[in-house]
Amino acid sequence: METANIVEKVGFNLLKQAVIYLPEDVKHALQKAYAEETSEAGKTQLKAILDNVELAERHQAPICQDTGTIIFYVKAGAGVKNLDKIEETLTKATRRATVEVPLRPNSVNPFTQKNSGDNTGRLIPYINWEIVSGDSIELTVMPKGGGSENVCISGMLVPGEGIKGLKKFVVDAVIRAGAKPCPPNILGIGIGGGADISIKLAKKALLRPLNEPNPDPEIAELEKEIFEAVNMTGIGPMGLGGKTTALGVHIDYAYRHPASYPAAVAFQCWAARRATARINSAGKVEYLTHRMW
Repeated sequence: METANIVEKVGFNLLKQAVIYLPEDVKHALQKAYAEETSEAGKTQLKAILDNVELAERHQAPICQDTGTIIFYVKAGAGVKNLDKIEETLTKATRRATVEVPLRPNSVNPFTQKNSGDNTGRLIPYINWEIVSGDSIELTVMPKGGGSENVCISGMLVPGEGIKGLKKFVVDAVIRAGAKPCPPNILGIGIGGGADISIKLAKKALLRPLNEPNPDPEIAELEKEIFEAVNMTGIGPMGLGGKTTALGVHIDYAYRHPASYPAAVAFQCWAARRATARINSAGKVEYLTHRMW
């Protein structure tokens, strides 16, 4: 089978997996939050979320009616042939998934306000490229819901305020967001590089599993501190109060200009949908986040 045909099939399967089945690390985090929640309203909301997750799996239906804007992350080996066909192939996979899963059509022309009807359009699905050594392709899809996307924020902090300023920036963003991003959320934090770089880092950080701490011990400690601070806000599940406002905090960074301190916070709702697969040079497919049905 040609690479393009394999990628289209895998892209479709990943979309179906992502919108129906939450990754195990996210389910476990929600179950832990439910077990530890002391607020009656918060516990009720977490129970409803967990029931929803179970029903989606049982009936093979999307977890949320908002199946999001489709974003792919492609980690391609430099030795892979026909990389120029991947974008077209993933667009075909998105069109097929829209009809067959189904996905809600969420791609709108910002000038005419017309919906394409198939979740595709200019630069949608959006593809983030990373070229690495080797001859395999790793595909990840992240359907990003509108509620959590609407409260994502980037800004330029005062360099002299450093980490103290960053903590305040994140907590303030969470308080302003309130119930809008359907908490409990996962927070991706991007620091440095530039305005565009920090938000890309923040969004990509959302892909790291919740049970994988940052490999840098100092950053892992900062993630823990911000996680605890955010959960002290008391916003709670769906904004109705409780101990769990965030399921996790993930940080990534780039070096910065001495005069600039770019920072960004990307919110992901409790329906933290993502799915990943690897295609080797012989065309063998390994699904890394979900079992194939």
